[in-house]
Amino acid sequence: MSMPLGRAVAVVPRTGPAAPRAVGGVRAATRARIEQAALELFTAAGFEQVTIEEIAAAAHTSRRTFFRHVGSKADAVWGDFTAHVDRLAGLLEAAGDDVPVLPAVFAAYVEVNDYAEADLPLLRQRMRLILTEPALLAHSQVRYADVDRVVAGYVARRCGEGPTALVPRLVATATRAAATTAFEAWISGAAPSLADALRTAFGQLAAGFPDLR
Repeated sequence: MSMPLGRAVAVVPRTGPAAPRAVGGVRAATRARIEQAALELFTAAGFEQVTIEEIAAAAHTSRRTFFRHVGSKADAVWGDFTAHVDRLAGLLEAAGDDVPVLPAVFAAYVEVNDYAEADLPLLRQRMRLILTEPALLAHSQVRYADVDRVVAGYVARRCGEGPTALVPRLVATATRAAATTAFEAWISGAAPSLADALRTAFGQLAAGFPDLR
């Protein structure tokens, strides 16, 4: 599984005598503030125990603004996951047909989860909640399906099968499981870095777990 971290959206200001304020940048900043407040409250008190009103108050905004920018408590944890999935799809599309299928999928997973050092504490906070909170574990199945759809579609195109065929689906679910396990190892401290954990997990998967022979 590959998991998102909310990132600011680059905004190109309009030209003209009176360029208006960069609304997109303000929206991104507001969403980031709401997500940060939510993560801190969820970590301290538990996902189920925190209300939307409490998140809005901690973010110095209103309930209405919360729903306008985030949508739900779960969305506050997952961040802009749609953009994350879209980026994964773009990386797979850009890989071309010269790279073998599995290495292309592995590389796309690693690149889409290549976060700046300063972003890692927030990512760790998000992932710890996603992987441990029962309500979020149930919600994650919908998110995982989006990732699986993208990977299965890419594999299907490369091998000339339909996206619901056995091999495309198997590659999608296996690589996501490897990525999820890598995240768990990184969060627990069993792996020195997220990138190392991902590469190790994919290496074991590609080689058929050679360490067990």
